[in-house]
Amino acid sequence: MKKKKGPLILICVLVLLLILYFVLSTWNKKQDSKEEETVKVTDLKTSKITGVKYDLGTGEMNFEKDGDTWYYTADKDFPLRQSYPKTVADAMGQLNADRELEDADALEEYGLDHPTYTVTLTDEAGTMTTIKVGNATGNDYYATVDDTEKVYTIPATSLDDIQTELDQIAQLDTYPSIGSGNLKKEVITQNGETITYDSENEDQAEDVAAVAGGLGAATLSEVADYSVDDADLTGYGLDETSKITVEVTYTSDDEDQTMTLYIGGENGSGDRYVRINDSRIVYLISDEICNNILNQ
Repeated sequence: MKKKKGPLILICVLVLLLILYFVLSTWNKKQDSKEEETVKVTDLKTSKITGVKYDLGTGEMNFEKDGDTWYYTADKDFPLRQSYPKTVADAMGQLNADRELEDADALEEYGLDHPTYTVTLTDEAGTMTTIKVGNATGNDYYATVDDTEKVYTIPATSLDDIQTELDQIAQLDTYPSIGSGNLKKEVITQNGETITYDSENEDQAEDVAAVAGGLGAATLSEVADYSVDDADLTGYGLDETSKITVEVTYTSDDEDQTMTLYIGGENGSGDRYVRINDSRIVYLISDEICNNILNQ
């Protein structure tokens, strides 16, 4: 009697399918592993970075950390936004590449002998790591570290966090929200004379609305001086004998709050110099808004 071959063939097919499954599964895992491999340009402990310096073609900018505080080296009184140097340190200290070039040519072939951009990070031990960025290649840049022969391509977006303008890294003062609904009192002192506008005085309702409109329209966005010295206040009309003092009482979250605004001279372009509270920043606010604040 002839044995049936059907079951045997079926078993062989199943075994072959299982083998194929395991082979493909292993290959896919290897491919996924390759895709997940990260090409590191730098791998620094960013919490230990105490210095950040860079030049993006518009001049060198330098920041240093003393204790837990970051400073703008060119002016330690500059109101630096503390999160900014840390952001750059994180981005550059843990910089990833799209790829590392195999058998790279000489650095000058990639514009790395005279880099377009340079970023130098210094750690607590004084060890410096310099990232040089050369020519563009598509959406990437060529880059190298510490003049090594290794050349990488890094995404252009790697440099997005680096700023070159002071207004982009400054921590400006917070201006409160003030209007007719929450202004309680405004006291203006000029040349030894005082004028008071009180929201509880019904006869001053129109005046209070006018000054509230001026206070509500003011913004602290344009800066004339980030860290004014006392000796320079006269040039802004903000010295003791020249400035106009505006003391404001308003409510916020059902509590009384106060703000002092100092209004100085004109800049010749339709603005006046202004300071708020004890800030060392001199701002520019339009003549029109200042006149409304002063009810002029």
